[in-house]
Amino acid sequence: MIIHWKDSLHLLSKLTPRKAFNIAKVVSSYWYAKLTKKPVHWGLPISIAFEPTTSCNLRCPECPSGLRSFTRPTGMLPIEMYKRTIDELEQTLLYLIFYFQGEPYLHPQFLEMVQYASQKGIYTATSTNAHYLNDIQARKTVESGLSRLIISIDGTTQETYQAYRIGGKLAKVIEGTKNVIKWKRELKSQTPYILFQFLVVRPNQHQIDEVKELARQLGVDAVGLKTAQIYDYENGSDLIPTIDKYSRYRLGSDGKYHIKNQLLNHCWKMWHSCVITWNGYVVPCCFDKDAHYRLGDVSQTSFTKVWRSEKYTQFRQSLLEARSAIAMCKNCTEGTKIWA
Repeated sequence: MIIHWKDSLHLLSKLTPRKAFNIAKVVSSYWYAKLTKKPVHWGLPISIAFEPTTSCNLRCPECPSGLRSFTRPTGMLPIEMYKRTIDELEQTLLYLIFYFQGEPYLHPQFLEMVQYASQKGIYTATSTNAHYLNDIQARKTVESGLSRLIISIDGTTQETYQAYRIGGKLAKVIEGTKNVIKWKRELKSQTPYILFQFLVVRPNQHQIDEVKELARQLGVDAVGLKTAQIYDYENGSDLIPTIDKYSRYRLGSDGKYHIKNQLLNHCWKMWHSCVITWNGYVVPCCFDKDAHYRLGDVSQTSFTKVWRSEKYTQFRQSLLEARSAIAMCKNCTEGTKIWA
């Protein structure tokens, strides 16, 4: 992964002795658990993801928000619950992601939430389709203190872009990107660090070099080439790239596609991070998109009680024993990206 030195320094500026001590506890307990197969945990998460909303303006074909296929309800994150959880974790939390499903900028108080965490010394990041980054929102984004802005751009022409980003307009993405870059310069701000995220699928794989050049022309900081998760991959898909390095799947001798990940019986994510849905469910990671593995509810109790609960401990134990038996893990590559 290529990270600009200014972004690295910005992240390090959020590190305090207490956060460093928590990181040491998390890392040591993870390795102890990995070696002993005992689900011990001595710290609190280094990173969490909060879901501002499940609503989205696009209809991407491999996304539950785009497909409107959730069994869980659609809604907006209550800011009081969010602030209460941040207040609880601010001394140990290093990295906060405002994203799970949906488009974060659809939440009317999204940038207020970003500012709240930023003012508490937490590194903040979000991922957006950039359709709502008008001039006013772009300025507010820079002023919020957002550390990292990931912009999904899956094509360099409208035809290619809309093959996956159904209902989207590439011109809006480029306009929104330009607006944020303009306000960074106007306000003389080093943040947010702007990344183009290019989800490599068969319809756009021929435009990888073009998106790098577009990013350079616009002044975007980096390009991330992300492999696509395909739900029904076994019989193949028109979205699976023909370039092997950009595919999570490999065609087997049986004529079926198989995930490249070996699914070893350990997972760093279960020790250092988690996801909190808009209505307070704590789920293990971003692969549990429909929140089937609900380990607790921060709308009903404190986060720390959930993190240290018997239910969470049992889940970590089941992963250490047989990760391949957990349904959401079967299509997991731990979010493979190739940074350009």
